[in-house]
Amino acid sequence: MTIAPERVAEPLARPTTGRARFVLILGGLSAFGPLSIDMYLPALPQMAGELHAADATVQLTLSAFIIGLALGQLILGPLSDAIGRRKPLVAGLALYIVGSVLCAFAPSADLLIAARAVQAFGAAAGIVIARATVRDLYSGTAMTKFFSLLMLVNGLAPILAPIIGGQILTWTSWRGVFVCLSAFGAILLAVVFFLLPEPLPEERRTPARFGSVMRKYASLLGDRGFLGYALASGLMFGSLFAYISGSSFALQGVYGLSPQAYSLVFGLNGIGIVLVGQLNGRIVGRFPERTLLTVGLVVAALAGFGVLIAVVLDLSLIGLLIPLFILVSSIGMVAPNASSLALAEQARSAGSASALLGVLQFVVGGLATPLVGLGGPGTAVPMGIAMAGFGVLALLAFGTMTRSPRTLVAQEA
Repeated sequence: MTIAPERVAEPLARPTTGRARFVLILGGLSAFGPLSIDMYLPALPQMAGELHAADATVQLTLSAFIIGLALGQLILGPLSDAIGRRKPLVAGLALYIVGSVLCAFAPSADLLIAARAVQAFGAAAGIVIARATVRDLYSGTAMTKFFSLLMLVNGLAPILAPIIGGQILTWTSWRGVFVCLSAFGAILLAVVFFLLPEPLPEERRTPARFGSVMRKYASLLGDRGFLGYALASGLMFGSLFAYISGSSFALQGVYGLSPQAYSLVFGLNGIGIVLVGQLNGRIVGRFPERTLLTVGLVVAALAGFGVLIAVVLDLSLIGLLIPLFILVSSIGMVAPNASSLALAEQARSAGSASALLGVLQFVVGGLATPLVGLGGPGTAVPMGIAMAGFGVLALLAFGTMTRSPRTLVAQEA
């Protein structure tokens, strides 16, 4: 009988900077997505008026960003596997700054859409390379613990972004939001240039020829285990995007919360992600990542049904807020474990694997966003359906496409 190998941490390079500083650097890179999306959302009506554009046209700036983010990850992930992480990261950050400046001075909606695509391509470098860098430096339980630690920054970014954006709009126009994003990119560029060492040694790099990259992506998509973990993570982000795009209409338009009360609820749910992420980091090792991922997905699916029941039966506000908090908080347990398990066997192609992980998250999130508006502004039922549906699909993808070590042992016996 052959026993399936356990996940043992191999000797890897370690950052020369302090651990806390390293968490902040990679967390800041990972935060490009939520900061670049959420900070300017309060300014959309102002942008439409100043640029003399329809609301639907201005909303294309969000679509352009998501598309640019997906394409950028698909290109920059494999490139970083071939030439190291620092060069494409520095180039991506520089491109992000250029795109942000172009957004700030865009004279028309069409040019703003194009500038957002440029900005997104640069932002993709931070997101995909940050995740790949964690895989370069850690493995096994240590990698999961570090991903959990990153939830401190990743959980706070979506909370703070709309608040910061709203405050910026009190003393300047929407263009000031993009000026601040340019400054954020410039600070991170300087920090990366001076404080982030190259984490990928030359002997672990792989060629970035087009054919080999396509074969690697095909191999990853044909790997049921990787795809199962990636889909579980991506579909859970679909549930999260349904919440982000639909909760303001549901809680304010249907349940009558004021903007201030809604901001408080949104912030508390984000704190839930942070707290559960830190709990996950403390207990992983005592419990296997797969067990924790199972718990997170089951809890999320049940909470999704709780949200759906609350909105269908028109329960009280507290009847909705409790399952909503549980579902959103479960991201703190699902995301680090799913990412760690998906990247566990991808030491030599962490950039490509990280790219697919990120693309699935944003593609599914992009599909979830329009679904919550299908019923019009007077109902929260579409949001409940989307949140519950994506939660169940995430659990099904995990249960049907991945196999536990115990199952592998039985098959190899």
